[in-house]
Amino acid sequence: MSELAFKTISVSGSDAFEFLQSQLTNDVALLETEAEIFAAFCNPKGRVIWFGTVNRTESGYGMSVATDLAEDMVRRLTVFRFRSKVEFAIEKGGTVDPTFLIANGHPFIGANQSENFTPHMLNLDLLGAVSVDKGCYPGQEIVARTHFRGATKRRLMRFESSSPVAPGDKVSDGERDIGEVLNANGTDLLAVVPTEKADQELKVKEIPLVHLPLPYL
Repeated sequence: MSELAFKTISVSGSDAFEFLQSQLTNDVALLETEAEIFAAFCNPKGRVIWFGTVNRTESGYGMSVATDLAEDMVRRLTVFRFRSKVEFAIEKGGTVDPTFLIANGHPFIGANQSENFTPHMLNLDLLGAVSVDKGCYPGQEIVARTHFRGATKRRLMRFESSSPVAPGDKVSDGERDIGEVLNANGTDLLAVVPTEKADQELKVKEIPLVHLPLPYL
């Protein structure tokens, strides 16, 4: 798998902080002491539209977004702008090695993965991308309910396959499809599966999977 391409969305204007604080899952105030944070942008049903990093810039903030998702993200953010004094622009980005991301259990959300999973399914709570102390944001009630009830039955897990698989491929327990490959790099992959099934005999298109540990899980 080649390196993954991303763009940077710049968020500027006098209301940039208040705007992002009202839309993202993490507390943007953390950037007063941290260089960058993980955060997500969800739809009203609590499904992750975007996940990436946020950092401070000279003009405001920068958000790393998969290249194929950047234009849609700007469109969606603009819908919520209303009278806020905030501007968005797609700027130059770069690439990231999927081998770094998969080994650390960091999901990469492109257009094909957008709105398919909740933050907890992607381990975003374990990655420090979800604040339970800040105010409301789209999908917040559903995300908070999942967090406080401990109702997460599916998680992002790392596996090794005997042959290469692809994002979007279904994970089967031999009887039915129980999960989906999120990111893959050759035979190394991240898939969302029921936690109780992770160590069972799972396959992708009859290709056996071996469950591997993640640094935070």
